[in-house]
Amino acid sequence: MPAAASPAPVPAATGTVTTDVPSRLDRLPWSRWHWMIVIGLGTVWILDGLEVTTVGSIAGRLSEPGSGLSITSAQVTGIAAALYVAGACAGALFFGWLTDRYGRKKLFMITLAVYLSATALTALSFGPWWFFTFRFLTGFGIGGEYAAINSAIDELIPARFRGRVDLVINGTYWLGAIGGALLSIVMLNTSIFPKDIGWRLTFGLGVVLGLVILLVRRHVPESPRWQFIHGRGEQAEELVSSVEEEIEEERGEPLPRAEGEITIEQRKSIGFGLIAKTVFGKYPKRAVLGLALFVGQAFLYNAITFGFGAILTTFFDVPTGSTGYYFAVIAAGNLLGPLLLGKLFDTLGRRVMISSTYLLSGSLLFVTAWLFDQGSLDAVTMTACWCVVLFFASAGASSAYLTVSEIFPMETRAMAIAFFYAIGTAAGGISGPLVFADLTKSGVVGDTVLAFQIGASLMCAAGLVAAFLAVKAERRSLEDIAAPLSTATGKTGATPSTPTARAT
Repeated sequence: MPAAASPAPVPAATGTVTTDVPSRLDRLPWSRWHWMIVIGLGTVWILDGLEVTTVGSIAGRLSEPGSGLSITSAQVTGIAAALYVAGACAGALFFGWLTDRYGRKKLFMITLAVYLSATALTALSFGPWWFFTFRFLTGFGIGGEYAAINSAIDELIPARFRGRVDLVINGTYWLGAIGGALLSIVMLNTSIFPKDIGWRLTFGLGVVLGLVILLVRRHVPESPRWQFIHGRGEQAEELVSSVEEEIEEERGEPLPRAEGEITIEQRKSIGFGLIAKTVFGKYPKRAVLGLALFVGQAFLYNAITFGFGAILTTFFDVPTGSTGYYFAVIAAGNLLGPLLLGKLFDTLGRRVMISSTYLLSGSLLFVTAWLFDQGSLDAVTMTACWCVVLFFASAGASSAYLTVSEIFPMETRAMAIAFFYAIGTAAGGISGPLVFADLTKSGVVGDTVLAFQIGASLMCAAGLVAAFLAVKAERRSLEDIAAPLSTATGKTGATPSTPTARAT
């Protein structure tokens, strides 16, 4: 018997509802239901990691005679990479708006379908223009995933677990990167596959993985928080009650009663004007924080990651078919960062961990640039340096997504993620690959050192911003961090034991 279940939301007036759904979700213990959310939604980052790493690893092969494409390595790591990121920016904004308007579930199904279609068509590329077009559309689908998935994750995961879960899920990007790196070793082996077939099969396997994820994702529910704000309070109540019953049956004991209610005025949509006014007018310091974090990590990752294979082949004479081994090692370092450091974001706190991971990774990158400039590194030691740098950078980069998904009101969450991702990534992710490809193809050590120093400077700058402006969001409900815009006048506050969030 679900002793902890609460009565259905009772309308306080026309279009106004009082609900305890947020506090009930936050007090849930970890369960099989939460694992289903993590698996169903978090696996998309594996796809993104697979995509980016695959393209970086096959850049050299695509430029070789007999690949089936008349394209240069610099075009793959420069133009194609920039178009992929540009597509992600556009997709984030377009699907982010739809996600806040039509719900999380509908959009994280649609965006995955867009990704699958575009990736399949990339595998059929017969000319540069076709390859460029579908790299853009693949990014378009992935960008939409960022907005839909991050908002859904944070609204479904209990507050005390939200930081580590969000970081680990974002960090699974590197599990895909490991897979992409190792996969490229096999697919680029000309004794197994011809030059014009192996790279196509690599993209095809990404489609197969995406189809499996699509099947799992069908079982992930809509966000109850989105439902009660958009006039679907009964559906939110039914969903949360069913989850409570499932968890009580799993644990063999009743759940403790949730404390705290929130009264909101239901609405169907939020206009762009109100979103902009809220993000930049009510929370200007948080807006600066979001931009700084995204610009720093976007330049570092989109510039360096897309071009790492080119660095190995250009400066260390590593064969194109062997770059995957090195990238797999780097990806493992990236994966370990969120896994080992994630819990500290919920215990030591957001401000300490965000600022320290950004500052440490930036400082270590400066050291790596100096060693590279001195000629002290070879392919192995360069990879080792990158592992250390990216161990911290990966946790910091994942925290950027966590930050913008939890520090703004619920009605703007997906659009806020989309906006900061698009602006930050446009600044660092589009210009990064273009600049970096131009610097690395010259074969001049000083040019590559400059690229490293730019990325390091932006990471350090973002770390300093976080040291002063990061929000102490650890173990706090989303409604306490930023009260919903729909909160009824005079009745704000997610719980009676915590104060209403104040704008900063």
